[in-house]
Amino acid sequence: MSLMRDLIATLPDQLLWAAGVAVPDLPPAPEGLVLGMGGSGFAGDVAVAFAAGQMRRVTVHKDYGLPGWAVAARPAVVAVSHSGNTEETLSGVEAAAAAALSVAITATGGALVALAHESGLPLLVVPPGPQPRAAAGYLAGATLRLLESAGVVTATVPALEEAATVVTSLLEGPAEEVSQELADALAGRIVILYGAGPITAAAAGRWKAQINENGKAPAWWSLFPELDHNEIVGWGANAAAHRDVMAVVFLEDPDDPPRIRVRADLTARLMDGIRIAGRVGTRGAGPLARLFSLVVVGDLLSVLLAERSDVDPVPVEVIEKLKGMLKE
Repeated sequence: MSLMRDLIATLPDQLLWAAGVAVPDLPPAPEGLVLGMGGSGFAGDVAVAFAAGQMRRVTVHKDYGLPGWAVAARPAVVAVSHSGNTEETLSGVEAAAAAALSVAITATGGALVALAHESGLPLLVVPPGPQPRAAAGYLAGATLRLLESAGVVTATVPALEEAATVVTSLLEGPAEEVSQELADALAGRIVILYGAGPITAAAAGRWKAQINENGKAPAWWSLFPELDHNEIVGWGANAAAHRDVMAVVFLEDPDDPPRIRVRADLTARLMDGIRIAGRVGTRGAGPLARLFSLVVVGDLLSVLLAERSDVDPVPVEVIEKLKGMLKE
């Protein structure tokens, strides 16, 4: 078993760690703002989807500084960085502190943890690990617990526990079966993920990023209903070439509006022979469990695609090279 497979197998324990960890008290806030990039930024995507299920608002900011509305809105700011050294996230924390916003930090160490100690900022340290993309349970769980401490969301502990139970069940066989079937249809092709609402949007972004980083391959994702107003037309020209190099996976959730399901069915019919590798649905009751039921399948799929391309899913040399060039 590869290192990345071993790390995927720890996802239930990560979620349970987050459910049981002690969380600092935060001042109440009307909404949440998560600062994070890459695998750490996925924690913000999870928070957006979870909050939407409770009719609450969380926004994820994957950039330098803060969004323009943040100073006036006074959200609870949660900065997420696995390393603690992500320069975009650090700049957002500095901007939030300058605006006297409530800021909490979750990281394994680095400059953010040092800043939290120096400035007295609320801090939730997550266990260290080799890659942020393999720490989704830690980072997303810690982010949700901090947002709950600020009153932005509720009932995170039972949600994390259910997600751990569902992922454990899937890791006992079903996730491997689904991912193997998808890998058979997707190997050697550019993968396109189609989603819709908050849950499958977050999952589609995760699958895309995991295929990029683990599979070392290009991928993209799009959402219904917007893709029916542009991307659907793009399948028309050079259709034969598209059939040879691309394949689509539809990610679906029971909470998708009925009209979205109609659109997905009709879109599939209109794609003129483009390979549709599968339509993968969520499992579980709550939104967090349903989201992570897709996450574990996508994570395993990305490793299978790496194995079939004879590449090691763990290293990300080009990201480290870019970070080094930015320091020059």
